[in-house]
Amino acid sequence: HVQLVESGGGSVQAGGSLTLSCKVSGSTVRRSCMGWFRQAPGKEREGVAAISSDGAISVADSVKGRFTISQDIAKNTLYLQMNDLKPEDTAMYYCAAGQGLFWVGYDPDYWGQGTQVTVS
Repeated sequence: HVQLVESGGGSVQAGGSLTLSCKVSGSTVRRSCMGWFRQAPGKEREGVAAISSDGAISVADSVKGRFTISQDIAKNTLYLQMNDLKPEDTAMYYCAAGQGLFWVGYDPDYWGQGTQVTVS
């Protein structure tokens, strides 16, 4: 089993920055891929960025150049650095983990509770 706890959300003005963190605990086998998803009210959930256990990264076109995903294996923590935030980035952001790569179609097996990001 894997537990994911997000933090770092908040309210910022357009152009501002936030860093989301996801503290991870549990089986390493079941989190070969980790990533961030988001869901805005009335919209479908979308993948934002993901990273594999060997460091391969995928980033959505909508945030490319503004968001950076990283992980500190020693601290068992996943990060999402978000710069130049826009109102359309407003959403609930979820940390996720799974055994397959999200960008080739595998769904996460585990989800965090979410952290709200609001950009005005």
